[in-house]
Amino acid sequence: MTKTDKALALKEARKVVDFIEKESLTDAEKKQIHDESISNFNENVNPGWLEYRKSVSTDAAFIEWTDSVDHFEDLNGLQFIDCLGGFGIYTCGHRNPEILKTVQAQLSRYALHSQELIDPLRGYLARLTALITPGDLQYCFFTNGGAEAVEMALKLARLATGGRWYISTVGAFHGKSMGAISMGGKGAYREDYVPMIQQVQHVEYGNAAAMEAAIKNLQTVGEKVAGVIIEPIQGEAGVVIPPDGYLTAVRGICDKYGVAMIVDEIQTGMGRTGTLWRCEVEDVTPDIMTYGKAYGGGIMPITGIIARPKMWVDKLIDNPWILGSPTFGGNPLACSAAISTIKFMLENDIPKVCKEKGEYFMKKLGELQKKYPTVLKSFRGAGLLICMEFPEAEVGYSVTKGLFERHVMTAGTLVNAKTVRIEPPAVLSDESIAKVIQALDEALADVKKEYNL
Repeated sequence: MTKTDKALALKEARKVVDFIEKESLTDAEKKQIHDESISNFNENVNPGWLEYRKSVSTDAAFIEWTDSVDHFEDLNGLQFIDCLGGFGIYTCGHRNPEILKTVQAQLSRYALHSQELIDPLRGYLARLTALITPGDLQYCFFTNGGAEAVEMALKLARLATGGRWYISTVGAFHGKSMGAISMGGKGAYREDYVPMIQQVQHVEYGNAAAMEAAIKNLQTVGEKVAGVIIEPIQGEAGVVIPPDGYLTAVRGICDKYGVAMIVDEIQTGMGRTGTLWRCEVEDVTPDIMTYGKAYGGGIMPITGIIARPKMWVDKLIDNPWILGSPTFGGNPLACSAAISTIKFMLENDIPKVCKEKGEYFMKKLGELQKKYPTVLKSFRGAGLLICMEFPEAEVGYSVTKGLFERHVMTAGTLVNAKTVRIEPPAVLSDESIAKVIQALDEALADVKKEYNL
């Protein structure tokens, strides 16, 4: 193929559109999609992607093709129970029928917006978000991905406070754009990009005294701190839960020194941890809060920030574009999904569902730990954000591989597979939960024997 081959591209596009629009595929077409998908990833995405595969360390042959409620299927109709939840996006399930119906209705009307006229859904969604978030959080700005939401939060903190420094935490994960990764607390994701934003200090997570010392020292030498950014539970670090009172202490420190408190609820929010927002467990209202993942109902990508009125300074009101102007941020399709998601969550009390099912999972993990103490070293979590910890990464990989062989999908965290998450949809059925526990029991037994633990 020459570098530009429009005729071949048209032929390829027609073929793929035909695959998408077909009600069913022949065996030959399934094999074609399988083989071409592997080739396309190796030649046009990244040769390392299939090797990485956190969920299945030795087999990249499964091609995801459809999904429903609490599971997905490969090309051949093989079902896998979802205990990964797309790293948190499927709290309301896969293709939730109620949310999908809303999005389809909006799609039949108009999909994107003119950028000039007022889009009513953005206003409705902003009002709903203000109604379901803590304290006096009021003004919303919608984005497309988590890192982009974090970037807007960091920019807003500077606009509102005039500060230039940020305090983040060791082990933090806030995304991989340059600003977001500057806040990140894992060296492997930072070292290739240094120098990044220079005015960032990292302190120990859960240590409010260390955070106060960092702010105080900076201000003593004439440096102004714009914001503190924390996760109420560190998700990708391995579901690290801070000590009781940590969020309250950080709120007090930020008030004392005039620093914006940014709480990243992208993974923990929207009911995942047993309350609608994790910061509610300590009745804390951040100055800026980010949200995403489950916010779009597992149907559409939408993220954003919401801020207190004091953060929406005159400069931002006078020039609404100064914070950002993402072309697709807050588009009608995404807003319709988020609006319907909020409706579904409130009607079905999804935070309570996550809490109750999470408590059941934790009870069963306690039983399995007693049965396999040399394999399952510990476990922790809140709601349906749960982590299992193993002696070594290789052991964790073997457990996830064993689960996958039993048609249960899970994965390690960004730490590695030493810590493996359980982050299923809240709509996971009791029958599916029983199958997951049974599969985990069998996988742990196999791994105990394999490693002679």
